[in-house]
Amino acid sequence: MLKGEKVGLRARYDEDIPILRTELYDDVVNGSRAESRPWRPISPSSKDQRLHVDDSVTDHVPFSVVELAGDTLIGTATLWGIDTHHRSAHVGLGLLPSARGKGYGSDVVAVLCHYGFVVRGLQRLQIETLADNFAMLRAAERNGFVREGVLRKSAWVMGEFLDEVLLGLLAHEWTAR
Repeated sequence: MLKGEKVGLRARYDEDIPILRTELYDDVVNGSRAESRPWRPISPSSKDQRLHVDDSVTDHVPFSVVELAGDTLIGTATLWGIDTHHRSAHVGLGLLPSARGKGYGSDVVAVLCHYGFVVRGLQRLQIETLADNFAMLRAAERNGFVREGVLRKSAWVMGEFLDEVLLGLLAHEWTAR
């Protein structure tokens, strides 16, 4: 397990899947805002990659996020789009509604940065998030991510186009912190 100050990132357990399905992926609004594709229900027998881990996939590393104090499942974290040639990847996370607003997001981003830069030897991490996702923007910027641009009206979410913010962090910026 990778540990931060408040959270741990560990492998996905079978018992995590029903909780994540119910708390994160069955929520139409949250799912629509988090994914870059239209929301659709996930059946209990589905092997959807958002829930189930396929160890043969090498460009996507999903974690379950647990609160260290009680080993309670509080969400998901992912390093995805890992490009071993350019040594870059994207950062993503989703917290259960009961875990939001408690500072866990910043800690999750910090642990993902440690994993990406120290464990994987990457050069660049990137985050794309909706411009009104203030929690993710704060978590990214607290960890040194720099706003690199706005993708105007690039995300179709629940009947409207929304702006996305692109943030980046380089390995030397991370180690200088």
